[in-house]
Amino acid sequence: MSRPGNRWSGGGRGGDVPRIPLPRPAADDLPAGADAPSAGGDPVDGAPVDGGPADGEPPDAGSGPHRHGRPDHFTLKSLLGVWALAVCSPEETAAVEAHLADCAACADEAVRLREAVELMHREETLDLDPLLRSRVLEECLSRRPAALPLPRWAAPYDAETARLDALLGDMGDAEWNTPVRLRWATGERTLSLCGVLAHLGSVDGIVATALGLADPLGPGAPRTMGDRTEAAIERCRRHGPPFVRDRWRTQTRDIVRAVGLGAPEAAGLPVDFVEFRRPVRDALVGRAFACWIHAEDIAAAIDYPYEPPAPEHLARMVDLAARRLPVALADRRRAGLAAPPRRLTAAGSPGRTLHLEVEGRGGGDWYIPLDSPAAVGTPERTVARLALEDTEFCHLAAGHVPPQEAAAGQEGDREAIRDALWATASLSRM
Repeated sequence: MSRPGNRWSGGGRGGDVPRIPLPRPAADDLPAGADAPSAGGDPVDGAPVDGGPADGEPPDAGSGPHRHGRPDHFTLKSLLGVWALAVCSPEETAAVEAHLADCAACADEAVRLREAVELMHREETLDLDPLLRSRVLEECLSRRPAALPLPRWAAPYDAETARLDALLGDMGDAEWNTPVRLRWATGERTLSLCGVLAHLGSVDGIVATALGLADPLGPGAPRTMGDRTEAAIERCRRHGPPFVRDRWRTQTRDIVRAVGLGAPEAAGLPVDFVEFRRPVRDALVGRAFACWIHAEDIAAAIDYPYEPPAPEHLARMVDLAARRLPVALADRRRAGLAAPPRRLTAAGSPGRTLHLEVEGRGGGDWYIPLDSPAAVGTPERTVARLALEDTEFCHLAAGHVPPQEAAAGQEGDREAIRDALWATASLSRM
């Protein structure tokens, strides 16, 4: 697939990339009778080259660096840095490039400086800014409201599936068989790119059936996410990438349409994932999160840059993960993987609390009850504080960052902080 390249504003003011001319041939290499070319036209007999003194002529200290109207070697050499950054004036650019044709030492230095500048240039994605789609839709809807408005809680799923579909549109045939490494807190697995898309579509199908749509795996399909993934991967082997992509894309659009038609009643419909149950509004945010994380997995496999979601969509993903933490803590405690509760707390009563502070435009503050998911977390009962950046918190919840390596701000009860980090990672699954 095509990759982004470095963009320059060469020529000093937005022209082409600064060029390094080939060195001029030495006089000994010219055909008999040929005159050696010069950077500034044919030299007058006896005139110095590059502004230096003619043979036998003493340097003129009062003439400065621009003898005979042309910059000297040292002046031009001092301009190589700004030339490599493409911020010379047009006149300076022309003088430097003319000099590079005659001076091998400066030409070599120019190559080194150009390579250094390219290393400093940040690689850019060809994908559109995730915010652009939201801004365009917002502007359009401000002028003409949608006949079928999409609920805000469904917007992350709509946006993330559209972004992944745009990435897939750039795939060549060979890239569909690229091995993609999927990771979660308790394991990892490698699938083909086609297999990852089949996995996403098979789990999305559970949401589709809750909305009254057909199951993409057909009647009698398995219900657990693991079994559905295996069935979808087998179908991918039989039908190939075009079929799988078309079915996935069609299903995502059908889900968005069904949500729009069924809102607001659709928000509270239960979605049974067997391992857990969630209302549609939370299930779709979770599926948007999975789509983003697996799109990043795909992009990493093909060495392609991929941006995080728009801040308002990222905020919903962070909120969902934060709200799931009390139950995740309780599940780990029952499994003997977290410290026992310090005290019994009645349902609805305030208890020991961890203040989770997620920084960034998708962040916020949550007060997580530590001893029981039925308790209430309050600032007054806070015993520990944990601070994470929004995308890092999401990558921790996806199992892409080991809890012990999370770059977190920590304060207070170390045991509570450790349990919260591990509980966040336990939210991940394939």
